[in-house]
Amino acid sequence: MLALEKLNLLNIEGLTRDTPLRIDSAFSGQTRVIEDSTAKDLRPSLAHYIKKIFLVSDNDAYNRLYEFLGQEYINKRLQEKGYPSVKLIRRLEVSLSATENRATNPFTFFQNGKVLYHQPLVVNEKYFKLDMEEVKQGRGYYKNGELIQEPIDFSYSNFFPLSAQQQLLKVIIFPETVPVQQRFDLTLEDYNFLYQHMSMLPRESEIEAYRDSSKYYDGYLKYFMFGDTRKEIPSNIRSFSKSGQAYGYLLDNAYIIDFEKRLEFFLTAMIQVNENQIYNDDNYEYDDIGLPFLADLGRVIYNYEINREREYQPELSRFLVH
Repeated sequence: MLALEKLNLLNIEGLTRDTPLRIDSAFSGQTRVIEDSTAKDLRPSLAHYIKKIFLVSDNDAYNRLYEFLGQEYINKRLQEKGYPSVKLIRRLEVSLSATENRATNPFTFFQNGKVLYHQPLVVNEKYFKLDMEEVKQGRGYYKNGELIQEPIDFSYSNFFPLSAQQQLLKVIIFPETVPVQQRFDLTLEDYNFLYQHMSMLPRESEIEAYRDSSKYYDGYLKYFMFGDTRKEIPSNIRSFSKSGQAYGYLLDNAYIIDFEKRLEFFLTAMIQVNENQIYNDDNYEYDDIGLPFLADLGRVIYNYEINREREYQPELSRFLVH
């Protein structure tokens, strides 16, 4: 959402979410991007990264949007929109220092050989660190194949409270219900693009690599109601969601609708399944406990909503984006 908004605020003729881009390296730990093997014509773009985030929760795609925005910009804009507790201060999956995560790559956007916009290396002069209770967790963790027998320190990790996640989703789904300063500066086309890919299943994508249903089954990221099954999700049900999985934590943040039964609900939940309290050992109870719990929770709420009397009937036409 911030990436789409930044494009609109830049307001450069010809610069869109589909404009091809190149990412360069100008600081320790940074990597370049010239091609994307999953993209049409191998050309990376912001739109393609957004699709990858919602379709398969691609960590590198998140990292590239993080780099496009810059660490200080991300947190400043979120604070301005009413999310002071949220801290997005690092890339995912790559082991970088706090200093390296403060520096974000140069970007160049071009069309037909012409440079439309160049963004240089940006370094955040501020130092972000989580100062909160329980920032150290567990009784041990693996690092470089070695077991460190002390709690893992999440002081330089991202922090995104569940309440803030659900509020942010509400702002995307129903922007007209909040004051203007809390909304994102997005066009109707932006919203439709988001709704389409937030609810799209991998097999519905034009990205060939994601249409393998044996790997990317319908419930791959739709944990509520469907996370514990590989059956196809009925076409009348859509989940506009973003889920997450790391360190034994599973979460889903969703707006779920049923076009046939005319129901809608927001549901956001997290569970941690790390019985041995060792991190980075890939020994988490995702399949045995976590996914069945979230799927069952979603079904319980869905069945409640089927039978609940409601004063107002939902207007779902804006979400018919497939």
